[in-house]
Amino acid sequence: MMVPATVVAGGIVLGMTNGAIAASFAVSGQTFKVGASKLEGDGFKQYGGLVKESDGTAHPVAVSEIASAKLYDLCQSVNASIPGVPIVLTINAGGGGNPATASGLLIDMDSLEGNAEFTNIKIGRDAGDMNPSQPVVPKSFGQSADKVVITDLEQVARSTSAGTFTLNGLKLKVNVGAGAKECF
Repeated sequence: MMVPATVVAGGIVLGMTNGAIAASFAVSGQTFKVGASKLEGDGFKQYGGLVKESDGTAHPVAVSEIASAKLYDLCQSVNASIPGVPIVLTINAGGGGNPATASGLLIDMDSLEGNAEFTNIKIGRDAGDMNPSQPVVPKSFGQSADKVVITDLEQVARSTSAGTFTLNGLKLKVNVGAGAKECF
C-alpha cells in the first residue's frame, strides 16, 4: 500500500492539537535537515507532539518512532551561518551499500517528504495506546505500521535520539563560504 507522505503528514497535523509529548531534553530552537536515498524501518509509530526550548518556547512536531532502521546515503546538515559568512555543518554516512543503522529511533520533525510504502498500516489509532512510556494525550491521532520504506527522504527535524546509532563511513565537515550547502 502506497501512502503519500504529504497525506500522512496532514493527518499528523490534525492530531497535534490533541496530543503532546514531553521531550527528554530541551531542543535548540534550530532545525536541521536529514536526507537519505532510502530509509527501511521496522516497528513504525507516528503521532503529534510538542517539544520545548529551554526558555519554554514550544514547537508542535510530528513524532516518529522506529524500532530499527537502516538509512542509505544519509546526509544531515545544520545551517550555522553568521552574518556575511555562510557556514553549514554536514554529516554523511551509510554510503556504498553499507547503511547507517539505528535502534530505538525517535524523531521530532517539522516536515517529511519522499515516497513511502507502509506494511500493515493502521491510521487513526489512539496515540495514547501506542507507547505507554510517552506522555501522549489519550484519544489523540496516531498511526502505526509493521514496516516503512521511504525513498528520496527529505526531513526537517528538531531532534533525534536513538538507543544505538551506527554511522558507517562517517564524514563530518564544516563547510564555509561557497561550499556551504545543505543536504537539500
